[in-house]
Amino acid sequence: MAGDVRSAQRVAALEQQLGDPWDTANPTGFAAILAADEREEVFQAGEQALDRCGTAAELVPVASGGRLAGMDQLIRVTRPVCRRDLALWLGYGGGPFIATQNVWAAGDTDQRRTVADLVLGGGRIAAAYHELDHGSDFLRADLHARQVDSGLVLTGRKEIITNAARARYMVVFARTGAMLSPWSHSQLLVDMAAVPPDRVRHLDRFPAAGMRGVQLGGVEFLDCPVPSGSLLGAMGRGVSTALRSFQVTRVMLPAMATASLDTGLRVAQRLGVRRRLDGRLVADLPAWRQSLVDAFVDLLICDAFTTVAARGLHLLPGEASLHSAAVKYLVPGYLVGAMRRLSVLLGASFYLRTGPYAIFQKHLRDLPPALFGHAPRAACLAALLPKLPTLARRAWPSGEPAPGTLYELGTDVPELPYHQLSVSGNGRDSLSASLAAVCAALAGAGGEHQEVAALAAAFLAELRDLTPLCAGLAAEDLTPNARPAAFDLAARYATVLAASACLNVWWAAGGAGFAGDVHWIAAALRRLRRGVAQPAEPASEPSRYTSDPLWRELTSRFDGGQSFDLAAGPVAG
Repeated sequence: MAGDVRSAQRVAALEQQLGDPWDTANPTGFAAILAADEREEVFQAGEQALDRCGTAAELVPVASGGRLAGMDQLIRVTRPVCRRDLALWLGYGGGPFIATQNVWAAGDTDQRRTVADLVLGGGRIAAAYHELDHGSDFLRADLHARQVDSGLVLTGRKEIITNAARARYMVVFARTGAMLSPWSHSQLLVDMAAVPPDRVRHLDRFPAAGMRGVQLGGVEFLDCPVPSGSLLGAMGRGVSTALRSFQVTRVMLPAMATASLDTGLRVAQRLGVRRRLDGRLVADLPAWRQSLVDAFVDLLICDAFTTVAARGLHLLPGEASLHSAAVKYLVPGYLVGAMRRLSVLLGASFYLRTGPYAIFQKHLRDLPPALFGHAPRAACLAALLPKLPTLARRAWPSGEPAPGTLYELGTDVPELPYHQLSVSGNGRDSLSASLAAVCAALAGAGGEHQEVAALAAAFLAELRDLTPLCAGLAAEDLTPNARPAAFDLAARYATVLAASACLNVWWAAGGAGFAGDVHWIAAALRRLRRGVAQPAEPASEPSRYTSDPLWRELTSRFDGGQSFDLAAGPVAG
């Protein structure tokens, strides 16, 4: 628990440094954030505040002189920033985080030291993957590096690069082989200050509807020489390095962005206690309350699932390809869906760019691009498809549950073993086995646990229903050209994993604290159940165990200045 205490202290320091976001005189508050967004500028005051807290050190592993000990701790530390301004975090930390994962995964000792010193010293590093002509199909990337006696020569362009103009180093994904294959590309760590200035051209900034404060640029290499020591890992290993680093970023970006929904809920709460309809406070209307409770539960689902997946990077690295794809598919849908439903409640207040609720429209615009990263949701389902037959035949009938520490939030985890992150997976599924274990422990439960037991059993039955369907998938259904029905199976499986993560977090808490409270888990399983219920099943009604207690919890946190995630930590303002 020592790491949890340290991260809590750093969260408190950030909250104090950033101050009350609702204070219009606060230079790092919402008014200043919105003003920078209107100017489409980097939020300099915010970056300076993060510098004063040494926040860049959160991106560097402890072994390299930084503070990064556990990905779950990093999630917690980033949330005070993301709750205020997703664009601030993407430019300051999110973009560099994506790039550094490739260095920690494949870089040699000198490269890791160089990047650690750069980040700790306040420098910028960027990931140069994207080419607009190929979208997320990065295997078809055209930028190429050819070998010459003196090293390598880069030719081609990359677009939509965070901090392209500010980055001292870039992680560049380049074709190094003639034939299209998993070994046809490599990654290079390019020192942008060392390349000949006439061999590189910075492209114009790309305007965007969201993330307007992020400097999204591009770069074109014009037969640009770079030393052979720029290679990250071996020649031709760029795809495998990228796929391993994606397992980290696909978990972490949605986990960090969950804080945006916290702000959305807080805006709705503020409006609800200030506005009247027919003589009643809007916050007293049953439909309003239920809508906010639903969004609150969605946030808790996302928090539990992403935190378990983040801990799994350390504890179950061989299964991270499953967890990361499932998280990247499911969590963005829940977060964006909840924000859009809140926008309906807010009415005209949701799109106004000035006034007391104006921060909502910025978060609503910023959230989708913050969640996108380098893989859309459909691509994550496609990544799950080829794993389903093996899991159905080997893992789901009989598997070993995950270690209990996976679900014990706040406990320390070992150093992340990047070399154990598996591109193809290891054929195991400990989360599904953990679902079966809790179902067995809940069998015959009565009282307030009876509903949870029934819901847990329904997800276990869902997994059993999926088993023959996934085991029998045809070869063509294991590719991006799969039938829609095959994608539906992958989506249902992702929902089962989310249910298991939530259920096991609750079970591991042993009734202690909010995480061990029966009301949130019953509500979470009911909402997740909607994602897998068959058309003939009746619609779920709010449980007598959930709505009122969760509304009281939500309002208590709002009044008491606590976050809306499982940690329920103190927030400024």
